[in-house]
Amino acid sequence: MGNPNVGQRVRVAYLGPPGTNSEVAAMRGFAAAEHLPFPTIVAAVRAVESGDAELAVVPIENSLQGTITDTVDLLIHDDGIAICREVVLPIEHCLMAPHGTTRASIEVVYSHPQSLGQCRRWLEANLPHARTEAALSNSEAAAIAMRTPAAAAIAPARAADIYGAEILERGIEDSRVNKTRFVAIGREGAPPTGRDKTSLAFAVAHDRPGTLVSVLHEFADRSINMTKIESRPSGEELGVYVFLIDIDGHRDDPLVEQALAAVREQADFFKVFGSYPAWVD
Repeated sequence: MGNPNVGQRVRVAYLGPPGTNSEVAAMRGFAAAEHLPFPTIVAAVRAVESGDAELAVVPIENSLQGTITDTVDLLIHDDGIAICREVVLPIEHCLMAPHGTTRASIEVVYSHPQSLGQCRRWLEANLPHARTEAALSNSEAAAIAMRTPAAAAIAPARAADIYGAEILERGIEDSRVNKTRFVAIGREGAPPTGRDKTSLAFAVAHDRPGTLVSVLHEFADRSINMTKIESRPSGEELGVYVFLIDIDGHRDDPLVEQALAAVREQADFFKVFGSYPAWVD
């Protein structure tokens, strides 16, 4: 990432309010920054586009629930933004409620839809009588639970500290290897570090055999490792998809640059989301 505010404290937008996993990721990736909460992923990214923040830290994929579509769709459709860093965060979900609440008294559990999905089996086994309700964020879920009778929330432990909730159970996620990958979105990508990733999107003709394979060969033939591939509906026609790929290397590396140029020639739609340092725990 370039330094957009030389001599000034960098402003980092995140999905708020305080107490969300997005805030934890923003603090972990940019500890010295000014952290600004926004009500939605879209609003956090819009803050970068408007100049109200230099960066937005937003979730892009989870190891259990997959892609966060709001983030990916912004990267596909919005110009003038780029991924410049990633942060990988182990996720521990906690069941929390007002002090004195018992499991038997819980009638509704609030959380972000991603978190509800990541804890589905635990909820079915331990709170089969409780209904689930979606919230804009886990932290907002904790705030709602604190003012709602017979309610609980799934949120990070930090949210319990902020809102004064009691943690009834820790680690209720359905997998102990639950991790979420966050990306920092800014106005430009990052310079090469020697240990980088590049994220891109493309669409190819869907009515001819071999068009996707031909694109993938551009990477394989240059020994460029592909670490992720998935598809999203294009929004134009049923059966027409945009493919999302992560590869090892920086867009300025000669072989990567060649491969991207070759893919661009074959694609009906092509966009590099950014090159950035690969996360190292």
